[in-house]
Amino acid sequence: MIIKTSSWGDLEIAEDQVYHFPKGIPAFEEETEFAVISLEEGRFHYLQSTKEQELAFLLADPFDYYPQYEFELPPADTEELQIDKQVNVRCVISLKEKLELSTINLLAPVILNPDKRLGKQIVLHNSHYQTRHPLWSESGTESSVKAGE
Repeated sequence: MIIKTSSWGDLEIAEDQVYHFPKGIPAFEEETEFAVISLEEGRFHYLQSTKEQELAFLLADPFDYYPQYEFELPPADTEELQIDKQVNVRCVISLKEKLELSTINLLAPVILNPDKRLGKQIVLHNSHYQTRHPLWSESGTESSVKAGE
């Protein structure tokens, strides 16, 4: 499958890279199909709309930056995503001009079911997490502080 992207132009993706988001993503509810594109170094991924070339989100595994990150996935979301075995959790990264000021959104993780190719961004209610946790500490290394501190 070929999709158009603003970053890479026309890009060939495999069917197993495409996830269906039945309710879209908050603020982009009409966009229900996204490709998960891994970058070469494997640490970051893009969540690219298969229809809107300008719509893409940079994702990362939150546990790489906040090993103590935890939340309980509500049963309704578990059921909606048909999760019974595998689940991937990713969070949206906001890159800043000064990379050391980049942030990760721990309040609204993207939940992916790789078996069923279903996805959903959920908002964690009653959570101490925020939308802008530092991606790196002041020394320029990965953040190792506990989220919410």
